[in-house]
Amino acid sequence: MPKSDNLKLVVITGMSGAGKTVAMQSFEDMGYFCVDNMPPSLLPKFWELIKDSGKITKICLVIDLRSRAFFTELVDAIEEMDNTQFISLNIVFLEANDSELVSRYKETRRSHPLQVDGGSVLKGIQAEREQLKAIREQSHLIIDTTSITPRELRAELTREFQISDDQNFFVEVLSFGFKYGIPIDCDIVMDVRFLPNPHYIPELKPLTGLDQPVYDYVMAQPDTQTFYKKFIDLIDFTLPLYKKEGKSSMTIGIGCTGGQHRSIALAQRTGEHIRELGYRTNISHRDRSKRKPR
Repeated sequence: MPKSDNLKLVVITGMSGAGKTVAMQSFEDMGYFCVDNMPPSLLPKFWELIKDSGKITKICLVIDLRSRAFFTELVDAIEEMDNTQFISLNIVFLEANDSELVSRYKETRRSHPLQVDGGSVLKGIQAEREQLKAIREQSHLIIDTTSITPRELRAELTREFQISDDQNFFVEVLSFGFKYGIPIDCDIVMDVRFLPNPHYIPELKPLTGLDQPVYDYVMAQPDTQTFYKKFIDLIDFTLPLYKKEGKSSMTIGIGCTGGQHRSIALAQRTGEHIRELGYRTNISHRDRSKRKPR
């Protein structure tokens, strides 16, 4: 298990093609400041800058070893940093068997970083594996990705390095108007244009769903009450499944014609319900200020 000091540094290394990019994305989702392919010789100076800033407490570095000199620098830098009282260092080493790595390189049509002119991908993999023996022995966590999916790799890293899954999973509830286009980043889009429209009530038309008279009008409709119950049942069912699938966030879009009344009222109520469930939640209204002048 990871160490538990104030300043956390995770170094992801291992075999090329074993999943370091997926691993880095997992740490990004867990709130780590990530840097890809930093030269090992810069590690001590980089960490001093981070420590002095006092603003970043979780760092993830992905380091590829593409030469013997590079490898030696990494071992020396890690040995120096592991003796530093300010640092909680964890090395994550990713590997896979030769046949799986060869297959992955064949699929991507890339050459191996240690593959010399005229040599095979397999020879490059074997050379890299030999170079990595020492750093593998120093690693705190070794993961063999031969027979696991990217989602399973994410799940394993989350179990090891994330204290609370609820602290990381984030829900955005967004109201919008269909006349301005559907948001492209929504996981769920709900159209509420079938509900009675306050736009046609003179005293409600200049207001929005954030105003109590409009909110009360929308939520008091029998059809709204029936719809809301069914919609919340859907949300309550799907949120845990999105988390289980390994997603770090979920966006729920609720739209009406202009994004002024019905969608705002329902987004507010839906977002407040999700907050009450304990999820980190933000409520936003994309088109609230887009009312066209008469």
